[in-house]
Amino acid sequence: MNGILCVNKPQDFTSFDVVAKLRGILHIKRLGHGGTLDPMATGVLPVFVGTATKACDIMPDNTKSYLAGFRFGCVSDTQDVWGNIKTVSDKSVSLDDINAVLPEFTGRIMQLPPMYSAVQVNGQRLYDLARKGMEVEREPREIEVSSLRLQGYDPVKREGSLEIVCGKGTYIRTIINDIGDKLGCGGIMTSLVRTSSCGFTLADCHTFEEIISARDAGTLEDMILPVERLFSEMQRIVLSEAQTRMYRNGVKLDIERVSGISTEHDEYAVYGSDGFIGTAYADRENGVLRVGKNFG
Repeated sequence: MNGILCVNKPQDFTSFDVVAKLRGILHIKRLGHGGTLDPMATGVLPVFVGTATKACDIMPDNTKSYLAGFRFGCVSDTQDVWGNIKTVSDKSVSLDDINAVLPEFTGRIMQLPPMYSAVQVNGQRLYDLARKGMEVEREPREIEVSSLRLQGYDPVKREGSLEIVCGKGTYIRTIINDIGDKLGCGGIMTSLVRTSSCGFTLADCHTFEEIISARDAGTLEDMILPVERLFSEMQRIVLSEAQTRMYRNGVKLDIERVSGISTEHDEYAVYGSDGFIGTAYADRENGVLRVGKNFG
C-alpha cells in the first residue's frame, strides 16, 4: 500500500499520535505526515504511506490554509485559550480597527516563534524551556501570509474568525497574538481548523472511524490517493517506452531528446510508458535529466 491517506485530525491528538494510531490500524510501519498540527487543532493532515514517505521532504506545495477563531482582550502564555491568562484588557475593538491592521500581517513578514513551540534554541525545544517557566531570546523568522481575511466578528464579545493562507513555518496563534498587540488589547486563538495542506482539502480527509470501517470492509485502498497528486502543478514530461526502460535502469537521458523539457522549467514530474515514475531535474550544465525521487 503506497500513497497519501488524508486524515481529519481530531482535537487532542498530536500529528505523531495520528501516525502511531494509523500504524495500528493499517499494520504498516512506514508512515510519515505532511505538516505538524498542534494538539488542539483539527483538520487536514496528509499521511504518507509506504514509498510515498520519500515525498515528505520534497513537497513542492507547502501552502496551508486555516480557519482560526480568536478573542481579543486577553493574552496567554501559549497565545491560545488553552494557556494561562497573563493580562486582560477592556479596550473595545471595532471591525474597522481590525481591517485597518490586517494588511500589516500579510505578505512576507517577520514572526517571532512562540515559547510554546517545537523550535530549537541551543539544542533545546522551546516548549521544554517554557514548561520550566523560562523564556529565552529567539530570532524572528520570515514567513509568508498570502491571504488574511476576517470571516466574522462580534464587537461585543470581541470574538471572531480569520481565514488564513500561509506558507511553511507560520504560527497562526502568533499572528492573532501580534494583531491583538497591535490593537493594544491582546488576543488569543480560540480554535483552529486546517482546511487545506499540500494541495489536499477537508474533502479528501477521513476520520479514524471511517478508516477502520474501510479496512474491515476491504476498501481501504479506495481512500489512498496517488502520490503524483503532490506534483500535479509541476511541469510534466512523458518518456517513451525505450526511455522509460533506460531511465529506470539508471541511465541519464539526454535532455535534448526528452520531449517536454523547456528552458522555463528545471524540475519535472516524470511519467513513463506505464504511468507516474517520480521527479527529476534538468542538469543543463551536463545536458542530462537527473533523478530527483522515484516512486515506482
